[in-house]
Amino acid sequence: MIDGTEELLVEREGDIVTLTLNRPKVMNAMTSKMFADFGEICRQVNADSSIRVLVIDGAGGNFCSGADVGAQAARATGQEPSIPLRNLRMIKASALALYEIQHPVIAKVHGVAAGAGLNLALGCDLVYAADTARFSEIFARRGLTIDFGGSWVLPRRVGLHRAKELALLAEVIDAVEADRIGLVNRVVPENELDAYVNDVAERIAAGPPLALSMSKALLNNGAQTSMSQALEAEGQAQSTNFATNDVREAGQAWLEKRSAKFTGS
Repeated sequence: MIDGTEELLVEREGDIVTLTLNRPKVMNAMTSKMFADFGEICRQVNADSSIRVLVIDGAGGNFCSGADVGAQAARATGQEPSIPLRNLRMIKASALALYEIQHPVIAKVHGVAAGAGLNLALGCDLVYAADTARFSEIFARRGLTIDFGGSWVLPRRVGLHRAKELALLAEVIDAVEADRIGLVNRVVPENELDAYVNDVAERIAAGPPLALSMSKALLNNGAQTSMSQALEAEGQAQSTNFATNDVREAGQAWLEKRSAKFTGS
């Protein structure tokens, strides 16, 4: 059982866990405590082999507007004590915890995804957005540099020069433009997004969990390895698959002309 908090709701239905950012009055802006709790929840999700998919959502019609600006302002003006490096190392640990989840992770983006909120979405494996969604690497408007892994994930998503444009201009772009530049996987009508993501999550959850987790790891690591290293890693992963019951089940299902029932064993 994974425990959520008042500001990070955790619900489970079968093999699928949904994590909802829950500060709708401030477009789900994240406090330092939320970042810390988010990282802990991600680590718990990663450790639970019975989970097949994690969906990350936002309450109240928005995904996440980034870090809480009010809290940042209080620290900047000295109204609140702060040790910036310690806080940012904790945020770094939370971003890594999201990236290191072994299970497929889906971002479901309604409304605003800005700053760390956008990079949180991009840290997921799949990003589906409502046609009314808006996106921004808003850091420069706040006198800040890109964070929450954006310097790493953004150019891998849209290319280096588009990433620089998004970061240096800090413009707000709509869902059509986000789709055009490859920032999201797909744009769906607002009233269809929940059903669409549910369908994708269920289809992934029906797949072979061990094989999918290894494919995720291979793809994540592929850009940092040589072709020879990638092929070796693929061979090791495939050797593991061949020893599983899931491969035997897939073969039997094919012979019997039915859908396979994968167990992850």
